[in-house]
Parts: sequence; C-alpha cells; structure tokens
Amino acid sequence: MFTDRQRFFMAAALDEAKQAAIIGEVPIGAVVVHHDQIIGRGHNLREHSEDATDHAEMIAIREANATLKSWRLVDCQIYVTIEPCPMCSGAILNSRLPELFYGAPDVKAGTVDSLYQLLNDDRFNHQVQVHQGLLADEAAQEMKTFFKAARKRRKAARQANKK
Repeated sequence: MFTDRQRFFMAAALDEAKQAAIIGEVPIGAVVVHHDQIIGRGHNLREHSEDATDHAEMIAIREANATLKSWRLVDCQIYVTIEPCPMCSGAILNSRLPELFYGAPDVKAGTVDSLYQLLNDDRFNHQVQVHQGLLADEAAQEMKTFFKAARKRRKAARQANKK
C-alpha cells in the first residue's frame, strides 16, 4: 500500500516526534517533501515557546514556505505522525498542499477523518488527497509512551505533595 520512499519520509516525521518527546513536548512530528526532498521539518514546541501555534505541522509548513519563498506548496506532500488538528488542517488547506500522509488518528482533536473531514470538504476551494495509517503503530506508540510517563510523573508529584 505504501512505498519504501513514503515510509522513509514518515520515519523522518517520527524522528521529529521523538525529538519533541526528548524535550517534554507532545511527540508529534511533521516533514514537508518537495520533489522527493525534505524542505520543512517540525515537531511540537508550544510548551517551550509558549506559543499555541507551534505545532509540528505549522513549523514544517513555515520552513517549507521559506525554502520555496512561496506560501503555496502545490508540488509538495506533508507527512505527519498524528492526524492534524483544526488549526493544522487549516494551514494544510491554506498552503495548498495537495497531499497528506498521516500515521495514527486523533479521536479527540483530529479534523481529517476523526471529528471532521476538513481536507475533503468541497465547500472549500481546495481539497487534499489523504493517506492514513502510514506507520500508524509506531506513531501511536510514541504517544502512548509519552502520556503514560506523564501520568506517572503527575502521580508521583501528587504523592510527594501529600507527604
């Protein structure tokens, strides 16, 4: 179903997600690809930057825009480890990305397939070809590991405060 090259690009997005986890950010990563080359990379940074818009997709799209010196990313694809949220789906639409590959669904905030189908809503002047499930198990495992550790830290902090 997916090619080795597509798996390579999603693995690069997973590497970005791992970088986010290392610094205590929610492990979501993204890369933008143009003519088989990565031109934008990003991982969540909103805790560090204290900027609600510093999602992986937004950072990767901004870098790709700067690389191409254009807001239009018409000959590009974006690879994201987790289904994009409303803001990131909007950025994907507005940058005219024609194709999205994502790993695992986000049943609480995903607006590609889970809660809404923004990228294929024909009321917009642009639609995006969506490919879901690329390295989904690996992407989901990154999230599970991160949130399990976060819950464990919170529990330990609560217990320490009781003493």
